[in-house]
Parts: sequence; structure tokens; C-alpha cells
Amino acid sequence: MIEKPNPLLQVEDLKMYFPIKSGFFSKPKVLKAVDNVNFSIQKGETMGLVGESGCGKTTVGRTILRLYNPTGGKIVYGGEDLTHLSDKEMFPYRKKMQMIFQDPYTSLDPRMTVGSIIEAPLKVHNLYQGKDREDRVRELIQMVGLKPDHINRYPHEFSGGQRQRIGIARALAVEPEFIVCDEPISALDVSIQAQVINILEEFQEKFHFSYLFISHDLSMVRHISNKVGVMYLGHLIEYASVEEMYQNMQHPYTKSLLSAVPIADPKKAAESQRVVLQGDVPSPINPPSGCPFRTRCPYAKKVCEEQVPQLKKLNEDHMVACHLV
Repeated sequence: MIEKPNPLLQVEDLKMYFPIKSGFFSKPKVLKAVDNVNFSIQKGETMGLVGESGCGKTTVGRTILRLYNPTGGKIVYGGEDLTHLSDKEMFPYRKKMQMIFQDPYTSLDPRMTVGSIIEAPLKVHNLYQGKDREDRVRELIQMVGLKPDHINRYPHEFSGGQRQRIGIARALAVEPEFIVCDEPISALDVSIQAQVINILEEFQEKFHFSYLFISHDLSMVRHISNKVGVMYLGHLIEYASVEEMYQNMQHPYTKSLLSAVPIADPKKAAESQRVVLQGDVPSPINPPSGCPFRTRCPYAKKVCEEQVPQLKKLNEDHMVACHLV
């Protein structure tokens, strides 16, 4: 994967640790939610981020947007280092960087009408005035496939798919450049998922948005992404272009994840081999030494216990963190 110069977003050795206190006299522990993650996203590009629940995908997205203050590393956006900016200094970047949340039921204020929800970011950033603002809200409602008369309704009057459309309209209101899509389809029916994905793709083509698309659905990630990162226990363990990832996956964990994807063709499904992992995901509070995956890896060696593998380049389109590759 040839990383082009001057990416829109560059994440370097990103760390996000959370202190955990279990008692007054006990020593504080640290939960390493994200540990030394590196990747970049170009203008108009989509990066898929996959992994099991609790692996740190959402934390990566929230840290990039500075909803969390990173413990270490760098977040470079448009050539500017955002890592240590104050809330006041971050304010102009809030307009450029938005988020579509996972749960359309809890991410919308039930006391606000749809119009007020979509208008809120316009007020915060002082965009449009008077009738122009009202017209902008109505335009956004129609852009995501809702009706103009929905503007005065409340979130509880809508289905899950419609609520997610409202969340998308709110994210688009300030005309951002980069959007973190935090599992935007996981809470929706399958028939609605395709509609939401089509909306995201349509807007990306029209406005050249860049997406960080976080998902459990590897088939959908393959459909929408230009490149894919695989996370395990806070670490980015494989990173490749989407074609290279799905044709030449190397990490044992990635192979296990992709083997679990349902195959529509019964003949191909019967011929495919499911890679079933043994054991449970270790606690990020007390991770194993060396490779974070070694306790579940059927190929683990002594070196896996002693050293943390670093991302190494296999070719121009592929990087993997594994001692055995």
C-alpha cells in the first residue's frame, strides 16, 4: 500500500489508556484500549476498521475526533497536529470532522424535533441565518430520503433506519471533510443497511468525503472500503488495500474473522473451512506479554511470548504484525 504524500488524516503511534480504580487502597490499573496504532486516510477515501467487540475500534474513532484526549502518539489532520490542542483551538476542526454514532436510538435527543437536531450544529458553528438556515435543514432532510413534513416530528416517531438517516443529516449539516462512521448499520435491519450504505456512498461521490468506517460486518467493509485495518486488543495487527486483504490475508486472527463471514453459494460454503479460535479474548487491563493474540493463536512460538510484533511491510499494499509471517 503506497501511502500517498499529504494524507488528510495521519495517525501515528496512537495510544489511549484509561485509569481503572478498584478500591481506595489498591494500586490503580491501566486499561490499554488503543496501543500504538498507525494508519492514514486520503481525501475521498474510506478505511474500514474491523475486529471483535472491545478491541478498541470505537475508541480509535473517538480519540481521532478528540472526544478523548490521547495518552500518546499524534493525530495530524490536513497537516496540522491536533494532539494537544485545547477545546478552543479544536473548535474549527469540529466543523471539518464529524461522527455518525452506532445507536440511532440513543444518539438523538428525544426532547428535540428532527429540525432542531439537524439545526443544532448550524447554530453552534453560526452557519446560515434566518430562512437560509431553515432551507438548509429542509434540504438535508430531503437529501437523506426523509419527507419535509418530518421536520417537526420527534425521534420516537421514526424507525431505526429513519433515525440513522437523521444522524447522517446532522453529521452532514456543517459540510465536513471527514466522518467517523461508528458501526452505523449494526443496529438496523438488513434491508435498511443497504439503504444507509447507498446514502454514504452517494454523498462520498458527490462531496468527496473521507470515511473511517468501523464495523463488524466484513462483507460490508469489503464493499465500501478502499483499505482495511484489523484490530485485536487495542493493536492494529494487519493493514492492507481491500483487494490485498481479502485475497491474501496473512494474520491468523484475520483468517479467523474472514472465515466466519457467511457465503451465499452453498457449494462454496461447504468447501470453505471455518477457523475457530480457542479461549477468550484477554483483558486489556492485563494483556498477555509479547503478541496480544498469542494466547489464542494455534501457531504461537516462544518468540511470540517474548516480543511484541511490529507492523512490517509485506508489499506495497500490505502490512502485518506477526512474527511468523
